[in-house]
Amino acid sequence: MSVLLFAETENNTLKRNAAEVASYAAALAKSLNTNSLAVAFNADNAQDLGQYGISKVYNIINAPEQFDANVYAHALSQYISNTNATHIVVSSSADAKFLAPLLAAKNNAAYVPNAVALPNKLEPLTVKRTAYTNKAFVHTELDAEINIIGVGNNSFGTVEQFVDCVVENDSPEHTASNLDQVSMSKETGKATIADADVVVSGGRGLKGPENWHLIEDLADVLNAATACSKPVSDMGWRSHDEHVGQTGKPVSTNLYIAIGISGAIQHLAGVNASKVKVVINNDPEAPFFKAADYGIVGDAFEVVPALTEKLKAFKAQS
Repeated sequence: MSVLLFAETENNTLKRNAAEVASYAAALAKSLNTNSLAVAFNADNAQDLGQYGISKVYNIINAPEQFDANVYAHALSQYISNTNATHIVVSSSADAKFLAPLLAAKNNAAYVPNAVALPNKLEPLTVKRTAYTNKAFVHTELDAEINIIGVGNNSFGTVEQFVDCVVENDSPEHTASNLDQVSMSKETGKATIADADVVVSGGRGLKGPENWHLIEDLADVLNAATACSKPVSDMGWRSHDEHVGQTGKPVSTNLYIAIGISGAIQHLAGVNASKVKVVINNDPEAPFFKAADYGIVGDAFEVVPALTEKLKAFKAQS
C-alpha cells in the first residue's frame, strides 16, 4: 500500500498547487502509516516536493510538452501498479479533472473531486467535499480497492515537513493519445489563473477593450492573473481563456478583485470559493456586493488608478 501524488508541472516547473496537494498526500500517508510518493512530468525542481513530506518522486522525462490526459493516465497507471498504490491524490485543476476519470476507468478506481479535508474515516474511506458550486458539503464514501482524491484548491493549505526526497528520472512506455486535444491560448510571462494567489477580473463596466490597461496595471502591481466575466469574452474584448465563472474557469484564489462586474449567479458560482472577494462597482445594488468581503461603490475609472498608485507607493516603501 502507498499514497501516490500526481504533481502538476508547467514549463518544466512544479505548479503552485503541487505544494498543497503534496501536503495532503503526505498527511494522508501518515494516517495510513505508509509511504507518500509522487509522479511528475518533466519537472526540473522535482526534489522540492521533499519540503512537503514526499519521500520519492518518479520524474517522467519523456512526456509530451503539452498536457495529454490519455498519455498521462497511461503512464500514471504503470506507477499505480508498480508502487501498489491504493490512494491517488490529484489537484482540482482543469487538467486533473480531465485526467482523473480516465485514470479511474483504467484502474477500476473510485474518484471523488473537490475534497476539503483529510478523510473522516479510513474504513470505509469517507471524504468531505464541496457540492452545488461550493454551497454545501457532502461526505462521500469510497469502497474501491483504489481510490482517487481530488483536493480542492486552497482547501488544505501547505504544510512543510522536510524529508529526504529521492528523485528517479524515468522514461516509461506510453502510447500516443487517441483523444482530441483542445487548443488553449496562453500569454507567457504572466501569472495564470490556476496558479496565482491574486486574480484581478474585469466586466462590462470597463466599457471597452481599450480600457483594459486598468485591469492589467493593477494586476502587475499585485503580481496577479487577469480574468474577465463571460460577457467580456463573448464580446471579444478578452480571450475566452480568461473567462472565469461557472461556465468558465473556476477561481479559488486567496484574493479575487472584481471590477465592473455586477455578479450574475453563474459568475458568483465560479468564484465564491475564493478566500477574500473585493468588488469595485458604481452600482450600490450590484448583486456582487452581497457576496463580497469588501466593497467599494465608485467609478472604476477613478478608483482603480488611485488604488494602483497607492499600492505602488506602498510597495516602494516596503
